[in-house]
Amino acid sequence: MTPTIAALAAAGAPQGYMKLLPFILIFVVFYFFLIRPGQQRQRKWQDMLGKLKAGDRITTTGGLRGTILSIKDDVVQLRVAPDSLRLEIVKSSIASVTTSDEETK
Repeated sequence: MTPTIAALAAAGAPQGYMKLLPFILIFVVFYFFLIRPGQQRQRKWQDMLGKLKAGDRITTTGGLRGTILSIKDDVVQLRVAPDSLRLEIVKSSIASVTTSDEETK
């Protein structure tokens, strides 16, 4: 009787791993479809913020468009078009940089 119990215990061990397999697969799918693209988007945005310079045209997350006048640590001074209004915004509120190629379209 003892060999039968040992055989059943040995046969049950792989089934324990098989129960974890769906959870591992779900984690892998979440990583490749949700986590990794978010990390890449964050890295690209950080690179864009690091390459800002005076004269770049930007769009903020609030929808303001303007030209960068100066950049200090985490503050950017903008010139907004109609009356050459100067605004100070936080660097992290910049959504995109408009290049000269995009302006001509």
